[in-house]
Amino acid sequence: MSFPLYAPAEEHEMLRETVRALADEKIAPRAAAADENEEFPWEVYKDLVAADLQAVHIPEAYGGAGADALATVIVIEEVARACASSSLIPAVNKLGTMPLLLSASEELKQRYLRPVAAGEAMFSYALSEPEAGSDAAAMKTRAERDGDHYVLNGTKMWITNAGVSEYYTVMAVAHPSAGARGISAFVVEKDDEGVSFGPKEKKLGIKGSPTRQVILENVRIPESRMIGEPGTGFRTALATLDHTRITIAAQALGIAQGALDHAIGYIKERRQFGKPIADFQGLQFMVADMAMKLEAARQLTYAAAAKSELAMNGTRVKDLTFFSSAAKCAASDAAMEITTDAVQLLGGYGYTRDFPVERMMRDAKITQIYEGTNQIQRMVMARQLLK
Repeated sequence: MSFPLYAPAEEHEMLRETVRALADEKIAPRAAAADENEEFPWEVYKDLVAADLQAVHIPEAYGGAGADALATVIVIEEVARACASSSLIPAVNKLGTMPLLLSASEELKQRYLRPVAAGEAMFSYALSEPEAGSDAAAMKTRAERDGDHYVLNGTKMWITNAGVSEYYTVMAVAHPSAGARGISAFVVEKDDEGVSFGPKEKKLGIKGSPTRQVILENVRIPESRMIGEPGTGFRTALATLDHTRITIAAQALGIAQGALDHAIGYIKERRQFGKPIADFQGLQFMVADMAMKLEAARQLTYAAAAKSELAMNGTRVKDLTFFSSAAKCAASDAAMEITTDAVQLLGGYGYTRDFPVERMMRDAKITQIYEGTNQIQRMVMARQLLK
């Protein structure tokens, strides 16, 4: 009996080898400096663009590679194995453009997806605000209609790659009395008059990716830049996250894999009491648990990616929300445990910047927080199970 599995196809494994070779050669050697200097890795961006890996998810109709959701996960995972900050290039390009893919007019897709596919622009996503994090529907940013334009005022917070991205999907309240149904989505350009950025946040990890406020002061944009119908912005935002939480799971997998690989290499070389410390059963159990947690999270993430792909192709997938939340939550929790154990396995060296595991431990933490904290993911999962 033959039946399709969600297991990666041969093309997926070939893609993995391609991305891993690029990551090992070009991305990993620059990862420590991006972290140390807190600078966006422009050279890595150029390398990703040259390999057509900066936004693989964009369909061929808009000049993209047309990669499926699993292929996109593999790209992000392999880049994150070398540098978590760099993996936010393909991940956030997907996050920023997903609202357009789900809801925008054909004209808007042609206009904004092509430059991203060509590597001429990046796309960020602006939902959170200082007082609207987990409670995103409480946003205060306003979009007031003025003839055939909208005027946007407000401040968006925690915006990944803010200042380096050319384009932003911005959620704003157009009809305050309608609650979440009064929220609409818009494309805002970096060069629009009235757009500015706050200072870079001083962060624990992912320091090579700037996180800043996006400040909107009387930003006047044509109504043609609304994504979807008026009042559908919040629905689009939530639908977007069903697909993109899986990319955060992918980032977490990559960080964890990088830490596990370094830890295994180290314990095979390091000798104490006359033998490699890998010969000690206590450490063997740690490595076994790390690999087991990682592989469980990977299988869940790939299954979620398969469901995301089905949904993007028009199939109704009733458990996509559960699977994407479960993948993000499981992978990020695993990444935090695995990177912490990797630091332990390297002992004193693990605590220094001479080895990358301390950076990976710092980078892993954010995967439990952004695109919905893991507490919110558990609420989302429970709601899906109990409805």
